[in-house]
Amino acid sequence: MENLILKFREEVIFLASKSEFVHSKWYVKYHLEIVEKIAMELCDLYPNADRNLVKLLVWLHDLGKILGLDNNGTLIVGKKKLMEIGLPGKIIDQVIVGVKAIDEKIYLETALIEVKIVSSADGAAHLIGPFFLIWFYENPNRPINELMEKNIQKVRTDWEKKIVLPEVKEVFLHRYNLVLEQNGIFPDKYL
Repeated sequence: MENLILKFREEVIFLASKSEFVHSKWYVKYHLEIVEKIAMELCDLYPNADRNLVKLLVWLHDLGKILGLDNNGTLIVGKKKLMEIGLPGKIIDQVIVGVKAIDEKIYLETALIEVKIVSSADGAAHLIGPFFLIWFYENPNRPINELMEKNIQKVRTDWEKKIVLPEVKEVFLHRYNLVLEQNGIFPDKYL
């Protein structure tokens, strides 16, 4: 199983590194690998979580975006790729249902722990490194206020809908508030 997951991971890295993908210069290092790292740390907190399922969810959850597809495209292409590498149908079905929940931000509160882990890790990964700053870099011709408003919408959606594990909210609260502040939502007091 681990070899199949590694093969899938390598395929996603290859696709995400192609110049046709708008985020090819940074996406693997500054998003996907961070999601994986946080997810594995969360697996340490939830030892009953299936690490293989978590890894598959990590590497599939953004495949559609990488290929320029919508959420449904992620499910269709993802299922095909998972079948091609020889994963069992039962696992593929679990991964597809999990990615759908993550993409649509629905049923996360009642989802499998593996889905909660990856959804929370994905939202938290946006709060690490240059994720929100890259939005400015990639859109230099847009007005600054528009860019900041989009960042605020993104971080609030992640916080309110994607990050469902309380441990993640506790650890990342400062980072969340910092991103809000960097985008114009200032605290009442600074000291």
